[in-house]
Amino acid sequence: AARAAPAVGGPARGAEPAAKGPDGTSTLSVHGGERQGRPRVSDSLTTPIVQTATYTFKDTAELIEYQEGRYGSYEYGRYGNPTSRACEEKIRILEGAEDCLVSASGMCSATTMLLSLVPAGGHIVTTTDCYRRTRQFIQTMLPKMGISATVIDPSDLNALEDALKKHDVSLFFSESPTNPYLRCVDVPKVCQLCHEHGAIVCIDSTFSTPVNQKALELGADLVLHSATKFMAGHNDVLAGALVGKAELVQQVRKLHFVLGGVIDAHAAYLLLRGLKTLDLRVERQSANALKLAKRLESHPKIQKVHYPGLESHVDHEVAKQQMKGFGGVVSFEVDGDLWATARVIDGVRMPYIAPSLGGVESLIEQPTVVSYWDQTAEARAQVGIKDNLIRFSLGIENYEDIEADLLQALEQA
Repeated sequence: AARAAPAVGGPARGAEPAAKGPDGTSTLSVHGGERQGRPRVSDSLTTPIVQTATYTFKDTAELIEYQEGRYGSYEYGRYGNPTSRACEEKIRILEGAEDCLVSASGMCSATTMLLSLVPAGGHIVTTTDCYRRTRQFIQTMLPKMGISATVIDPSDLNALEDALKKHDVSLFFSESPTNPYLRCVDVPKVCQLCHEHGAIVCIDSTFSTPVNQKALELGADLVLHSATKFMAGHNDVLAGALVGKAELVQQVRKLHFVLGGVIDAHAAYLLLRGLKTLDLRVERQSANALKLAKRLESHPKIQKVHYPGLESHVDHEVAKQQMKGFGGVVSFEVDGDLWATARVIDGVRMPYIAPSLGGVESLIEQPTVVSYWDQTAEARAQVGIKDNLIRFSLGIENYEDIEADLLQALEQA
C-alpha cells in the first residue's frame, strides 16, 4: 500500500493536544509551525536551499561542545552553509582535490587566495595574458603591501626560472587557457620549476574546467575557477571556487571567514544544479568551438584565430598534452579596424553582446569596447588588446546555426 503523506498544518495523528503556550499574534507569527515542527528534508531528491544567516544551539552545554570541537555546526552564515558545502564537495570530487572553498565570485576567490598565501613583501610570478581585473589587483593593490610581481609570457620557462632565482617567489599564478588569447602554460614543467624553489602553483582553470583539464593531477597545488562561467553554466549566478591541498585551502578559508565573501545559499544551489550537466555542456561547447575555429581559420575576412585546438596556435602541443578538449571559447582577429569589427559584432543575430562566457547561450564581445574602452590605444597595445579582436563564447546551440549566423555577419560587415 502507498505510504500516507505526513500531516501538514496540524498535529500528527493521535498526538495529544499541544500544551497551552504563548498566544500573542506576533509571537505566533514568528514561532508558529517551526519551533517544534521543522520538516524532514533528508529524503528530498535535490539538495535543499538552507536559507539561514545563523545556526541555533539547544543549550549552553551544546554550544560549549561546539566551541571545543565536539559538536558539529556552522555557527554563523559567514562560516558555512549546508547547501554551499554540498557544492564544495562536488567540485572537490570533480577536481580530485583534498578540499574546496566556494565564494561569492571568481575575483573573490582570486583576491582572497593572493592575500592569504603571499606574505607582505613577497613576490609572485604571473603571465601577460590574463583577465583585466586580476591584473589590476596585482598591479595596484598588492604593491600597497610591498608585494611585487614578475610578468612573463605564458610559454617562457626561461623567464620563470630567472624569476625564481632572482626573487623569493611565494606563488605562481596563471590562467590556462588564458583570457582572451587562450594561451596555455606547461603546467607540469611550471610546477617542477616552482616546487624546486618552494613556490606554490595556482592555475586558474575557468576556461578548461575539470572536464578538459585537471591541473592538480598535472602537479598544481591549487586550482581556481570563476564558477560563474562554465561550472554554473546558465549566466544566472556569480560564484568562485578554489580547490587543492587541504592545508592551503584552509589557510585561505581563515581569511575568507574574516573578509566575508560568502556565496548565498540560493546561488550555491544554482551552481550545484549547473554542475550536474557540466560534462554534457562542455563537451558540446568544445566541439562547437573547434568546428568554428577551423572554419574561421580559412575565412578571407579573418586575419588570425586563437584557439588551442588548432595546430597554428602557439601552445597547441602543450594543450594536446594536458587537455582532453580545448574549451568553448574562440578568439579571432577581423581583417579591419575597430569599427569594421564592431559591425561584425552588431551583425550577429544569435549570440548576445555581453561580457562573461561559458553559459548555454552564445556570447560575443569586442574586448576593446567591453573591457578596455577607458584605456588609450597605446595602453591597450601594451597588454596586447587589439581593436579588431573578437571573443566568442560558444553555447550549446546547434553548430550549423552558430556558423551560419556568424558567416552572414562577416559577409555583411
